[in-house]
Amino acid sequence: MEGPSLPRPRERFACWRGYKPNGRRPQRMYTSFGPGAAGVDLPFPESAALAAEHGFDAIQVDLSFLDEEGADAYRAVLDEHDLRSGSAGLPVDVAGDQEAFEKDLEALPAVAEAAAAVGCTRMSTYIFSFSDERSFEANFAFHRDRLGPVANVLDEFDIDLGLEFLGPETLREGHEYEFISTAEGMLELCDAVGENAGLLLDSWHWHTAGGSMEALESLDADDVVDVHVNDAPEGVELDEYVDTERAMPGATGVIDIESFLGHLDSVGYEGPVMAEPFSDELAQMDDAAAVRETAESLEVVFDRAGV
Repeated sequence: MEGPSLPRPRERFACWRGYKPNGRRPQRMYTSFGPGAAGVDLPFPESAALAAEHGFDAIQVDLSFLDEEGADAYRAVLDEHDLRSGSAGLPVDVAGDQEAFEKDLEALPAVAEAAAAVGCTRMSTYIFSFSDERSFEANFAFHRDRLGPVANVLDEFDIDLGLEFLGPETLREGHEYEFISTAEGMLELCDAVGENAGLLLDSWHWHTAGGSMEALESLDADDVVDVHVNDAPEGVELDEYVDTERAMPGATGVIDIESFLGHLDSVGYEGPVMAEPFSDELAQMDDAAAVRETAESLEVVFDRAGV
């Protein structure tokens, strides 16, 4: 059992506020380009141009460009390329020392306000599945107390907080205490954090946590804030997966992406889907080729899932 049993509020997330379809995809879920995840290191306007050229619906929010150039300039880039904002990485060091955490929390309202102004309604982060300092119960309380104020700030700007569990057993090896590593466990933390907290659901972590269809089918759209997809290498035992050794979405068929995306579509998930393959091959390509390859991989898995 992963943590205390807590009541689960329902209908936590509304659909994307103010979205006007760009005509490329009728699905409720939509493709989002994450430049860093594809090994692309370009200024935001250039990344956005490539994302639009290769058919993405959205692009992950670049908080640095937004801070430097402002919301008007940021929206102009989105409008020029007919893109919407995907999710943003949470700019808070949740696991850091108290001083760093408080500094990030103090800055968060201004960041959240700017993000909301460019259509961002989701910020996400991952939670380590281990600790060398705190027992499970103490770590649960630590994250609840850290993330609760974060969720409250985001809620003021209609932004939902996505929390990612890390599934691979190899991540937990050699550490004193285990922590949350499944969707069920992370939902209990989400419920303790706030009504606008839900899962950043990654197909890799779902698979390496056991790929339980029961766990997947227990999820409703209001449980999920953000989605990442990828595949796993062939011929590796479940307890031997290494987090950084993945594959492009749909490349090997090891992960049951049809069930994963199909269920999210069936329950009406209305958020971004971003590829996060940690691919050395992708990182070695030129930027345009990397964007094209990422877009094609998402097209493959969307087609396989019938969404």
